[in-house]
Amino acid sequence: MAEKNQFLSVRGITVEYTQGKNIVHAVNDVSFDLEKGKTLGLVGETGAGKTTIAKTILRILPVPPARFKGGEVWLDGKNLTALSEEEMRKVRGNQIAMIFQDPMTALNPLMTVGDQIVEVLQIHNPHMKMEEAVGRTKELLEMVGIVGERYKEYPHQFSGGMKQRVVIAMALACSPDLILADEPTTALDVTIQAQVLDLIKELQTKQNTSMILITHDLGVVAETCDTVAVVYAGEVVEYASKEDLFRHTKHPYTKGLFNSIPSLTGDETRLTPIPGLPPDPTHLPEGCRFAKRCPYATKGCFHMEVPMKEVAPGHYCRCLRETEEG
Repeated sequence: MAEKNQFLSVRGITVEYTQGKNIVHAVNDVSFDLEKGKTLGLVGETGAGKTTIAKTILRILPVPPARFKGGEVWLDGKNLTALSEEEMRKVRGNQIAMIFQDPMTALNPLMTVGDQIVEVLQIHNPHMKMEEAVGRTKELLEMVGIVGERYKEYPHQFSGGMKQRVVIAMALACSPDLILADEPTTALDVTIQAQVLDLIKELQTKQNTSMILITHDLGVVAETCDTVAVVYAGEVVEYASKEDLFRHTKHPYTKGLFNSIPSLTGDETRLTPIPGLPPDPTHLPEGCRFAKRCPYATKGCFHMEVPMKEVAPGHYCRCLRETEEG
């Protein structure tokens, strides 16, 4: 599924966390591709491993307790997992930037928002003069809809939506090739969510930036993404273009996610939730990780290894039922 000639190729990454005497199997042999200028959505329940995947790409996992067990991340032909820490610092913020989930904690409350953006610019452009950095900072703030003169203000003087715009401006400071957006609209109300998503798409189009969007909102996926990887218990269980995933859903977990969405046109009186809970990541079951919650599970699902299979051109699924039918 992953190839080196893609702009971004994530190949077989595996990450564990140590929790006392237990080992949390957070990400297990995950692979996917991303083309230049496109957006990939990582979808799944809380705790599925989506943020860990993004932090692995950027190599900002907290060590300990995290441990990178294996795999490769290729960005534009360069193996990021083979770079030294010093080389990786030049990549962070410059080639890859991350929009963190909570703007309240992503910003330093003791520094003005302008100083925080200026710091990013000067780290990656050591010869940039202060006047030039301040001018660029004002441009970035205005680009995200904030009056440039507010660069002297502190984070507490901004609303939640404005803080998120500042975080986006910081991420775009060095015109990165790849943005990792970790649920950038979760803490915002619906109106501001739409504004922030429109802003990200507009800036992405202008700069031809690629993006990985982490979300559990399929509405956001429909609005923003080109391809989608559905993550469950640390594995990608379905991977396809947005159109193919929505029209020809294959994996029972993905079908369960769609069945949990209220319809404006249907006459259902109750939603159909997915029964049960995700498996304990410290004691993952054999066979299919979704088997205990799956209405189609057979005996083989609980014991047989379930590989990813291409069930249609460009559409991959990790399901024995699809394998047998295909």
